[in-house]
Amino acid sequence: MIADFLTNLTVLEALGTAFGVTQVLLARNNNVNNYLFGIVSILLGIYVLYHSKLYADILLSLYYFVMSIYGWVYWKFGKHKEEAPISGSTTQDHLKALGIVLGCFLLMAYWLRYHTNSDVPFWDAIVVAFAWAGMWLMAKRKLENWIYLNISNIISIPLLFYKGLYIYAGLTIFLFMVGTSGYLKWRSIVRNERQEKYNPAKGAVLK
Repeated sequence: MIADFLTNLTVLEALGTAFGVTQVLLARNNNVNNYLFGIVSILLGIYVLYHSKLYADILLSLYYFVMSIYGWVYWKFGKHKEEAPISGSTTQDHLKALGIVLGCFLLMAYWLRYHTNSDVPFWDAIVVAFAWAGMWLMAKRKLENWIYLNISNIISIPLLFYKGLYIYAGLTIFLFMVGTSGYLKWRSIVRNERQEKYNPAKGAVLK
């Protein structure tokens, strides 16, 4: 029975990984449908995380679920019922993101330390904090989402190895590499869009 359970858990972890890989590759390519694959990966991951006692990561997954729905709608329709473009984060955006990091870390660390049986409360909390901020920025289609997500990834990798979730650890290493590539690709897209809007010959901004 135990062997069957572990086998099933590994299968779900592998399936969640497959959908997660598809999601992040689509996100790297600025494809709005990345969120659909992400939602499936999230739901599979919640089950695996529950049995691994990574409770903060479950809350992170639920947050991802909500932000995935919000992000899909925002990417598709933006604020003016048209597709939202990639943009750089303003000072206000960064302050909000850092506020999310700090607030999330304090709340998660307290909850995990005193109200759960987690054996890695602070480690788990900091991973979640940066991931929450990164996901919020991605839903807003902000370039710097990749930076916050990669900070979360680099902290998460040793935690997942420690917990024996080797497939997810491998996925997170892959996500770190894709995150770096995604940042460079999105930055290139932003630069190209700016060049297309500006006509050097006429010296004016095209409408």
